[in-house]
Amino acid sequence: MQRVDSTDSEDIESWRSAFEAVVREQGRRHGQVLIERLSDLARSLGLVLPANLNTPYVNTIAAEVQPPYPGDREIERRIKNVMRWNAMAMVVHANKHYAGIGGHISTYASVATLLEVGFHHFFRAPHDAEAGDQIYFQGHASPGVYARAFLEGRLSEQQLHNFRRELAPDGGVSSYPHPWLMPDFWQFPTVSMGLSPISSIYQARFNRYLRARGHLAHDGGRVWAFLGDGEMDEPESLGAITLASREQLDNLIWVINCNLQRLDGPVRGNGKIIQELEAAFRGAGWNVLKVIWGDDWDALLARDRDGLLVQRMNEVNDGQYQKYTVESGAYIREHFFGVRPELLELVADFTDAKLRKLRRGGHDPEKVFAAYKAAVEHRGSPTVILAKTIKGYGLGEAGEGRNVTHQQKKLNEKELRLFRDRLGIPIREADLAETPFYRPPADSEEIEYLLERRRSLGGFVPQRHVHAVPLAPPSPSLFSEFLGGSDNREVATTMVLVRLLRHLMNDPQIGPLIVPIVPDEARTFGMDALFRKFGIYSSKGQQYEPVDSDVVAFYREATDGQLLEEGITEAGAMASFVAAGTAYATHGVNTIPFFVFYSMFGFQRIGDLIWLNADARGRGFLIGATAGRTTLAGEGLQHQDGHSQVLASTVPTVRAFDPAYAHEIAVIVEDGIRRMYVDGESVCYYLTVANEMYTHPAMPEGAREGILRGCYKLFPADEVPGWPRVHLFASGAIVREAQRAQDLLAQRRVSAHVWSVTSYTELRRDALAVQRWNMLHPLDEPRQSFLARTLAEEPFPIVAASDYMKIVADQIAPFTPAGLVALGTDGFGRSDERPALRRFFEIDAEAITVAALSVLAQRGEVEARDVAQAISELRIDAEKADPATA
Repeated sequence: MQRVDSTDSEDIESWRSAFEAVVREQGRRHGQVLIERLSDLARSLGLVLPANLNTPYVNTIAAEVQPPYPGDREIERRIKNVMRWNAMAMVVHANKHYAGIGGHISTYASVATLLEVGFHHFFRAPHDAEAGDQIYFQGHASPGVYARAFLEGRLSEQQLHNFRRELAPDGGVSSYPHPWLMPDFWQFPTVSMGLSPISSIYQARFNRYLRARGHLAHDGGRVWAFLGDGEMDEPESLGAITLASREQLDNLIWVINCNLQRLDGPVRGNGKIIQELEAAFRGAGWNVLKVIWGDDWDALLARDRDGLLVQRMNEVNDGQYQKYTVESGAYIREHFFGVRPELLELVADFTDAKLRKLRRGGHDPEKVFAAYKAAVEHRGSPTVILAKTIKGYGLGEAGEGRNVTHQQKKLNEKELRLFRDRLGIPIREADLAETPFYRPPADSEEIEYLLERRRSLGGFVPQRHVHAVPLAPPSPSLFSEFLGGSDNREVATTMVLVRLLRHLMNDPQIGPLIVPIVPDEARTFGMDALFRKFGIYSSKGQQYEPVDSDVVAFYREATDGQLLEEGITEAGAMASFVAAGTAYATHGVNTIPFFVFYSMFGFQRIGDLIWLNADARGRGFLIGATAGRTTLAGEGLQHQDGHSQVLASTVPTVRAFDPAYAHEIAVIVEDGIRRMYVDGESVCYYLTVANEMYTHPAMPEGAREGILRGCYKLFPADEVPGWPRVHLFASGAIVREAQRAQDLLAQRRVSAHVWSVTSYTELRRDALAVQRWNMLHPLDEPRQSFLARTLAEEPFPIVAASDYMKIVADQIAPFTPAGLVALGTDGFGRSDERPALRRFFEIDAEAITVAALSVLAQRGEVEARDVAQAISELRIDAEKADPATA
């Protein structure tokens, strides 16, 4: 067979002409189908086709099929210019009067058109039976969103003056989208790079889950996420995109603002980020729409019969495109078009000034509208719009397209004048230096148009409105069986938690609202018992016979399944947790998520998402299963958690507990449901549970308050006259070691009360709050913390042992009447059995005993030789390496 090398051969030209005729006469869709069939045929004949996931570097939607623009372009241009001015003025004014306060001008300058087309024509607000859209705004563009809210009358001029000064007397607005700080305005926290992408995917999927479960009568709304091209380098940004296509989330639209710049320089100076992202998303099954060139380029592309202009567009890299934004029209003529005489001829009738003003697609409302319309009408897969923009667009020499533009906070008077004149803002010369805000009169054409467009779409966005009806308190009968002990049966606290979860799911009132979430560890945690009855959510149901269909707990997927079994992704599972834990505000549905995970892979691995959940005012239960550094025997360093309780204590809304027994778990969960879903508190509960089997006692009389406040006396010691006394504080599985130590100390004529400490963090927070109140109210009767009140009649020294780092117990040391010695698991984990691990970390009963005797010896209540004798008798190796550094 003769090899065809030349693209000018008659054979190829004949095929080309025929194909062009097919497309011209029968349509683009027919041409696409034809190419697909021919490709299939070629592969069946054994031909190896080149893999190419890229289309040419032009707009996906050609000019000739572009829909008409429905709005008034001139009015919208004036509105956008006012907002661009006010967004700039907000940042410049703030930094002029409060040096270093920060803020960002350039991001909104690049994304203004992308947002305004959405605001005028697409973003639906929740109203009546409409869900409204959930919109993840690019965090650094927040000044532009505030500027729009100012024109809408939702924010005052004083609030804009106090941008980034929320503590100002008249109030201000937050730096970025923060629902915790602006709970009626922002829906989602979005400025931590990479978290918006993954959150938006799981939000879109959770909308489908709510509909499938019967919690929503509508479609749940569309999810929009405005993201940056540099942000795509974060692993969370692209890590879940295949889930979106697998779940066919056509309710999800990403708009990636491709201004080609990171904070310090180009995103892909030597490459093309839009082409790179197109290949990634097309390969993952997304619908990809590119918006690269504005309508200024349409005539040039129409005249480019030989494809030389498109070829030139394809070959120029992003670093050079960035260079063109800061250079003259003459430079563009020479360096972009000047490489071929045919290209120079294309622009022969263009002045240098016109070449300089050739727009990118992300700044052309008609191109953006066409992409948005195609995205909302697309079915079967999510859509990503790759929109090419210029960072700092419109700022001119003050920062347009330059590497320093992200840090631009100030403009001098000349730069302000040029920006004002370019935007046509009617601000007097005498006032210019103060960068005043501008709002057209209420009866102006601009304001009336802006408000009418929002009325037609249901109201203002963003907005956060809590309209969920509080739940009735759960029946005490759901928890009663867990209060009476285990009747000498050995059970693990993980088993208790799962059994309680099943009880809750069986309840007709609260059960349907429970959302169990697990990252592919359900069988490890004993949650497989939930599979058969409640099912695992799958948008496609179960189209196969599971291999374990002959067992009771077989793997059952269902379209209305209740469990979210997320696969090996703690980040994805946490994103589902956020969606479920904020559904009370997003959709008015009080879903109650229980996210069960390996405790080692929670706060350590996904701490930023947990902080996001706090900012979003998320509710629910985080369950750190197989917890503790010595409780999870055999696993070793990377699986043994000795620090999640430390990390949990750093998040203000997280109430962290380390329960030892079933009754503690029951009381804590019941309290969490009441506080979060009956009383409406925006808190989150973290419980660590373990897989160590032991018997559980019944709940002591009057222990409920102590369980919730942080500690209660579980095993009192016999009062023997003349014996020194000590408190043994312990939590989780180590309570049993403290109980053994109580006997060892009694043998040495020491009385030791054993306390179960469910939460050192709660004890510390309460003590700090009381300390602060007393400091600020010197003339009032001092208050007492719960800890101080509890120990007031027994001011004995404390030895506190846990399966966590010593700093967990050390939190309360300053608030104890006679001091506290903490024993914990500082250092790296080891693989071994539990007794060996506890001896290694010096938290077993013998170590607790020696620590208690040592404290008493320092107080002169026992002899030093009694401590030495105990060390010998209990076979403590005094010379072994410190486990914290070993």
